[in-house]
Amino acid sequence: MPAKTILVTGGAGCIGSNFVRFALENGYKVINLDALTYAGSRSSLVSLDDPKTHLFVEGRITDEALLGRLMAEHRPDAVVNFAAETHVDRSIDHPETFVQTNVLGVVVLLEAVRSYIAGEGSPQRDTFRFVHVSTDEVYGDIDKDAATESSPYAPSSPYAASKASADHFVRAWQRTYGLAAIITNCSNNYGPFQFPEKLIPLMVTKAVREEPLPVYGKGDQVRDWLHVSDHCRALEMVLTRGRPGQTYNVASGTGYPNLEVVRRLCGILDDFKPRDGGASYGDLIEHVEDRPGHDVRYAIDASKLRTELGWSPEVAFDEGLRQTVRWYLDNPDWIANVLSRYDGRRLGRIRQER
Repeated sequence: MPAKTILVTGGAGCIGSNFVRFALENGYKVINLDALTYAGSRSSLVSLDDPKTHLFVEGRITDEALLGRLMAEHRPDAVVNFAAETHVDRSIDHPETFVQTNVLGVVVLLEAVRSYIAGEGSPQRDTFRFVHVSTDEVYGDIDKDAATESSPYAPSSPYAASKASADHFVRAWQRTYGLAAIITNCSNNYGPFQFPEKLIPLMVTKAVREEPLPVYGKGDQVRDWLHVSDHCRALEMVLTRGRPGQTYNVASGTGYPNLEVVRRLCGILDDFKPRDGGASYGDLIEHVEDRPGHDVRYAIDASKLRTELGWSPEVAFDEGLRQTVRWYLDNPDWIANVLSRYDGRRLGRIRQER
C-alpha cells in the first residue's frame, strides 16, 4: 500500500520540486521542508500550493525541534530526503558547509524519524519508509564497466565524501535501529527547475547572453544523463516496492562526454534561437583549466532496479535535452528569480556542473 503522506526534505530544489509534482499528481499529500538556500526556490513550487495536498515549510534538516513538530502534527507515512548541498565546486571552496548539511543534517533527520516511529500512534516500524537520495559520485572515478550497489565507495570531492558518509549513517540506522531505510544512488539529473550552475542550464543561460561557454579541460569527462522525470518514477517505485535495507542505482545507461553534451545543446539552440549573423553557439565554447580532483568517468549499473521493480528510463537523451532547452528558453522569469537570490558569486565565475 503506497504511503499517503510524505515528508519531502529539500523539496524546492530541482529533483525535489519535480518529485513533489510527481507525488501530488499521483495522489500523495506532501509536507515539503526546504531551507531555501541559493539552489532552492519557492518559484519552483508556487503553482502547487494547496493546503489540502501540499504544505511548504521553510527550515533545515538540522532543526531537530522543527522536524519533531512536523512529524507529530502531520503523521507522515514516509520521508524522502533530497536535502543536500550538491555542487562540487562549492564543496571545494567550503567543505564544512557540506559536512554540516549532508552529514550532520542526515543524522539529525534519522534521529527525528527514529523518535517519531517509536512514538504512540505513529506508523508501524515495518510500514514506515525512509528513502535517502544519494549520488553516483560516491563510487568515484570508474575506469571501465559500471559500479553496482556492492561496489566500494571511493569519493574524490568533499561533496562526494559527504554524501558517502551520509549513506553510511543511513545504513547504520537501518542495521542498528531497524529503520526501514532505502538508499538510491542516481546519475546526473537534468530537466526543468535546475539551478543555473549545473551544466545544461548554465550553458543555456550563458549562450543566450552571448557569453563564453566554459568547459573544463578537454571536456572528456563522461557522465550518465538521467531525465528528472525518469528519476521521479524510480523513486516512487522504490518508496512503494523497494526492500528496506537495500540500495538501488538509478541511471539511464547513456553516457556522454561533457563536451559532446555542450555541442548537442548548442545545436539545439541554433535551431530554437538562432544567433544574429548565423554563427553557431558552438563558437562560444571555451576550454578552461580543469578543477582539482575532477573524476573522468561516472557509470553505474541500474539493472537491480530494472529487474526487481521493473523500472526503465522513458526519456531518450536527445529528446529530453530538447525539452529541457525549450523549458529554459520559455521560462526566463524563473531564471531571473533564482539568480536574483544568488549568494554573490557571479554566474560568470561558475564553470561547470559536477
